[in-house]
Amino acid sequence: MGTCAYRGEDLGSSDTQAFVADVEKQHGQRLRRFLASRLRHRAADVQDLAQEVFLRLLRIDHHETIRNSEAYLYTVAFHVLHQHVLRRAAIPEAVEITALINELESAPGSDPARQLETQQQLEELQGALQQLSPKAQAVLLLHRRDGYTLEEIGTQLGFSRAMAAKYLAKALLHCRQRLTEKRVGTL
Repeated sequence: MGTCAYRGEDLGSSDTQAFVADVEKQHGQRLRRFLASRLRHRAADVQDLAQEVFLRLLRIDHHETIRNSEAYLYTVAFHVLHQHVLRRAAIPEAVEITALINELESAPGSDPARQLETQQQLEELQGALQQLSPKAQAVLLLHRRDGYTLEEIGTQLGFSRAMAAKYLAKALLHCRQRLTEKRVGTL
């Protein structure tokens, strides 16, 4: 019996592992194409979602009761995709740090009021960034300022893509809340 190292779960008998290996061999490529077609702009997530589908298949107690392995595989894949979409929808919208900086740099000198407003927004953003943990701050800056992907950030900082995504979501939410609080307070 295999064990899933990150959760300590029993991954079933060698029969189940053989079943999943066979399903992967027969349908794995089509499954990845299916996932890629549904994730158009998130191609980096295809491998993670395919792996999740096969992990769920490994957790099946009685795989021999499955009459149509392909239909079952795609049913599981639909559920994994649905959960992925729900998780992605829960991530807050991005605070555009680079747009704010570009606006400050390109603001015409003839409008001092607009320059002052942009400068104040930048100072508020810097204050919000200073309140973040070092990891959340690093992830946000690497992603927004330097254009790193979550995978690259995770590799560079020594944690998973999922942790990088969590730090980014936390940082974006914090910055958005701080900027919103300041705007509401000045109205």
